[in-house]
Amino acid sequence: MSTTGPVPDLAGRASACADRLLESDAVLLASHIDADGLTSAAVASTALERAGLAFETVFKKQLDETEIATIAAREYDTVLFTDFGSGQLDAIAAHERAGDFDPVIADHHQPADAETEFHLNPLLEGIDGASELSGAGAAYVLARALEERGGQSTGNRDLAALAVVGAVGDMQAVGGELVGANRGIVEEGVEAGVLAEGTDLSLYGKQTRPLPKLFEYATEVQIPGVSGDEAGSVRFLEGLDVDLKEAGEWRTWVDLSDGERQTVASALVKHAVQRGVPAKKINTLVGTTYELVDEPRGTELRDASEFSTLLNATARYERADVGLGVCLGNREGALDRAQTLLSNHRRNLSEGLEYVRREGVTHEDHLQWFDAGDAIRETIVGIVAGMALGTDGVSASKPIVALARKNEEETKVSARGTGTLVREGLDLSAVMGEASRSVGGDGGGHDIAAGATVPAGTEQAFVDAADDIVADQTG
Repeated sequence: MSTTGPVPDLAGRASACADRLLESDAVLLASHIDADGLTSAAVASTALERAGLAFETVFKKQLDETEIATIAAREYDTVLFTDFGSGQLDAIAAHERAGDFDPVIADHHQPADAETEFHLNPLLEGIDGASELSGAGAAYVLARALEERGGQSTGNRDLAALAVVGAVGDMQAVGGELVGANRGIVEEGVEAGVLAEGTDLSLYGKQTRPLPKLFEYATEVQIPGVSGDEAGSVRFLEGLDVDLKEAGEWRTWVDLSDGERQTVASALVKHAVQRGVPAKKINTLVGTTYELVDEPRGTELRDASEFSTLLNATARYERADVGLGVCLGNREGALDRAQTLLSNHRRNLSEGLEYVRREGVTHEDHLQWFDAGDAIRETIVGIVAGMALGTDGVSASKPIVALARKNEEETKVSARGTGTLVREGLDLSAVMGEASRSVGGDGGGHDIAAGATVPAGTEQAFVDAADDIVADQTG
């Protein structure tokens, strides 16, 4: 058995964190609510249970001084923070000094300027937390250390599948593939027999969407006459010499044989070439896929990308408990409820994207933005912004900033960029943090995606500050 885990550079930190947990009488597990946070909680809670540790799980939409105080009031001797905590380390450290609890942090966000002993974060060892290790990945590294330090007879390598779902949900599949420290987790998942890595169409929905919808909603690559065109997608498929229906109903991609998939994929590439889609874009039609082999084919749980979307649909509608239940194997009540929430989530995203198309965005010199007010839920406005990038009227050459009403006193801000912009120097974590604090708010995140909360009435001042910061970063 390995004594370094899947990410050797983090072995020392992981072992120290594991030892602290194993010394605890009881642990309060606090986690974020998005797909990465839910899978982080599932990985950590399973590892704690297998280690024989008493624990309770709580979820927080955001972690601020008020929420940290409510955590301290629970009177646990140890609090394990997953997928957040690093950025709030200054406030957490104050409670540690006061003797309220001992923090153990497994996170991948930019750390605040403070110190604590039990802190597992890839950024502290020079590993990119935005593209090389997610929160779920950090939790998995901790789970492996718990396995080794606790002498468990039951290994935790099966949890690699959930860690991959978290990484994919956190948009860490750079160019369609997980890289860096995430690779070690993928390899352990494959070796454990819970994960299959392959090459296939990189379109979302291969497990569950009927073929016309698969191609109609192919927003990853805009294909004229197919993408966003229901009738065009049907015409494309009906023009192929392949029987793509069964009992009068359209089949899904996973229903097709290898030969049928090859025929359809080749025709799609030819169609894209004939309509002038650049070769660079066409090349992204095929990418690396990650399947959870113990889950049924043709369900959202089989594909890491679809699984992560299902989880987002629970957490963003205040049902993190449902998402955790799905991660932990509840395939009856929790899964049914999650699928209902997913249907609602898709409808809200569609309506949100239509709002952006209808109302448009405001272009500053170095960024573009829109204020949705109450028209889009603040929990999904960032997803809508990311979907809008590159569509009509929304440039892919500038980051997009989206605002939505959080309550009467506060506005939620979400920002999204592209890999190209990040390579040019964009760091939205710094943009959100600095610009929000300049108007009395706070924020952070990753270089490609970040968020903030600002006082109501400061929105324009925030945008102006953010535009200046982006200008300094990208020249």
